[in-house]
Amino acid sequence: MDHFAITDGAMNAEQVPLAEIAREVGTPVYVYSRATLSRHARVFREALSALPSIHIAFAVKSNPNLAVLRLLAKEGYGADVVSEGEMNRALAAGMKAGDVVFSGVGKTRAELIAAVRAGIGQFNLESEEEGVELSEIAAELGARATCTLRVNPDVDARTHAKISTGKAENKFGVAYDRAAGIYERLSALPGLEMRGLAVHIGSQISDLEPSRQAFIKMGALMETLRSQGLTVTHMDLGGGLGVPYKATDDLPTPADYGRMVAEVAGDWGVTLMFEPGRVITGNSGVLVTEVVRVKQGTTNPWIVVDAAMNDLARPAMYDAWHDFAAVHPSGETMTANIVGPICESSDTFAMAREIDVVKAGDLGVFRTAGAYGATMANTYNSRALVPEVMVDGDKWALVANRIEPATILAAEQVPAWLD
Repeated sequence: MDHFAITDGAMNAEQVPLAEIAREVGTPVYVYSRATLSRHARVFREALSALPSIHIAFAVKSNPNLAVLRLLAKEGYGADVVSEGEMNRALAAGMKAGDVVFSGVGKTRAELIAAVRAGIGQFNLESEEEGVELSEIAAELGARATCTLRVNPDVDARTHAKISTGKAENKFGVAYDRAAGIYERLSALPGLEMRGLAVHIGSQISDLEPSRQAFIKMGALMETLRSQGLTVTHMDLGGGLGVPYKATDDLPTPADYGRMVAEVAGDWGVTLMFEPGRVITGNSGVLVTEVVRVKQGTTNPWIVVDAAMNDLARPAMYDAWHDFAAVHPSGETMTANIVGPICESSDTFAMAREIDVVKAGDLGVFRTAGAYGATMANTYNSRALVPEVMVDGDKWALVANRIEPATILAAEQVPAWLD
């Protein structure tokens, strides 16, 4: 459920007309609904209410906007981060350092030092080598780093190949059959407190069975570690639960997910940790765009909009689907191709799609754009960096400025030897 609906012939975000935001801020622009974000955060937490001990860390990579993070901090969420920059954002938003989980396969030495000094709550170690380096850093700083070991269970999440993370050929975690030995060796190192295991098999998961199989394997590994006298008090089950991008999508709900986790892991006697991302933010945002022109095509007309692959990269990267709707629908439909102005054929949002009839100057939205939207935006073709807005009832605020090409140009210099 989201809070973007047609009222009196025009699409609103909660009680604010999207046309008003477009008029004041310009297009393209991301618009987030506070009500949707809060509702999704609470629904996910409620879905896990049968579990005795949980910790929820929002996957910052899905939407790192400071206002979004502040809202989730108020909902009691911690943060799952994959860089020092994301860690600093989470802390700036009011998330407690002890509620921050630092994931990621390529943490640099500088990032590890910064995270130890910040007192973050957990490092998800991706390799034995990383654990050895973190041990040295923590010992040098007179600190103790609390850690889990991320394990690759070699389970196919049945999602897009570029967002699958739990198969043997993926770069994440340590091999399942080597994990027990690595965990034992890391547990003996100074400066480390090994407290459990972590797993994450992929993003936009539409079938819970692969997750169930991965969790069963992790439970067996947990028992192996305990039988060796090793401590396991926390199990990080990651995130990845998918959201419907099409009206016809039938995906498992957070409640379905919570029941599955309770069946598999409810009696493990640990704190279960979760890292939801798009399931919280995906449907909370839309990308508002204006039709530049309608161009005659060979088969279908080309709807050229002012949003582009630099503003919303998912269709170009993953062939991802985002529903397109007119802000002022007439009730009539057309079959058309929707593209942006970037000089790449991959700057395509939809082909032969049945959509609301639109013409030059009309506003439209790409829906379910609150996750992996603005955070992946860039300035390719020397375009502006897209702004972001948050709506709360009948009020709205700009929560990220449009960064103009002139600002970016001013940060560059020509060396004197080229004059």
